[in-house]
Amino acid sequence: MTTKALSAAALAVLLAATVSNACDLHAPDAAKAGPGCAQAWMDRNLRMNDILTVGTHNSYKQAISPPIMALLKAAAPKVALGLDYHHPPLTEQLDDGARALELDLAYDPAGGRFAHPVGMKMTGQPVPEDYVAAMSRPGLKVLHVQDIDFRTSCLAFVDCLRIIRAWSLAHPRHTPILITMNTNDEKAHFPGGTDELPFDEKAYDAVDAEIASVFPREALVTPDQVRGRYPTLRDAVLKHGWPSLGAARGKVLFAVDEQAPHIAAYRGARRSLEGRLMFVNTDEASPAGGYITLNEMADGQRIAAAVKAGYIVRTRADADTVEARANDTARRDAALASGAQYVSTDYRRPETRFSTYQARLPGGAITVCNPLRAPERCAGMTVEP
Repeated sequence: MTTKALSAAALAVLLAATVSNACDLHAPDAAKAGPGCAQAWMDRNLRMNDILTVGTHNSYKQAISPPIMALLKAAAPKVALGLDYHHPPLTEQLDDGARALELDLAYDPAGGRFAHPVGMKMTGQPVPEDYVAAMSRPGLKVLHVQDIDFRTSCLAFVDCLRIIRAWSLAHPRHTPILITMNTNDEKAHFPGGTDELPFDEKAYDAVDAEIASVFPREALVTPDQVRGRYPTLRDAVLKHGWPSLGAARGKVLFAVDEQAPHIAAYRGARRSLEGRLMFVNTDEASPAGGYITLNEMADGQRIAAAVKAGYIVRTRADADTVEARANDTARRDAALASGAQYVSTDYRRPETRFSTYQARLPGGAITVCNPLRAPERCAGMTVEP
């Protein structure tokens, strides 16, 4: 078979195997594995939770329509300040090194529920025909705040998934991408606005179904895969651990980032997410435990303990434009030092209207060894350059 006939994924595996044959993969640390062998050593000896990477918060979000923003500034100036951020398309973020993305979902099984945002009517703006057409199709939608903050780079959940899947297939050596989701079911914020539908078990079934329509099981890290033969997911994470870094490269894991009522709806009668595709935000005692969202600076000790125990944690470097406006790096620096594997930001690139604030890993690295879990084995080394 010629090189031209090999898929990108097969070629990556072949090249990795060729390199590993000349490497001491049993060396005590990556530096001693041999020249050019550090990544092969890490693939073999690290697990997928032995990393640190920086992704984006509300990754789909585009700038609010200027007339609606003006309306918000007049009615609720603090809210308007907190919503004044945006991101480039998902492909650009992934190209730039984001390995965590967040998508906020709204349930729309019949289609059309969010096709005519009342904010457009209140500000005298016509709704673009292509927007109405896209939002009229049945299926989960991606948006931040219905009627107000609804402009996104991919309107339908399945379209966002296809973008991520296509990028992943083209970059089979990427470190595992975490996709967190808020599942929104709020009441309307304005008279005449749209209530979101409840996220019950049927709605969560639809989320899993749309994921499965785009991502085959072998492209995902799932609770069943991690749990294996252990009685619970928590047991597996604490006693055995996550898949190796090499096995997780090129894969995606999904997590429901919600509070107890939503988590209960997703779990249903399942003790440990049996058959489900997504992990859930739980406390450390839950049998479904494996992933935790801990976003505040005050969570530092809990983050460190959870990461050392084996959990995957996501935290935030900034929120509501506060750090960017003040050019304040304290929260960012605490997040990067906390041990959380995935650090989320609205500013992988600076928003120059505010300041030069940004949250990235030093030296242009995409992913590095986790400062709490692997310092003696690969301190300062790049997992994905």
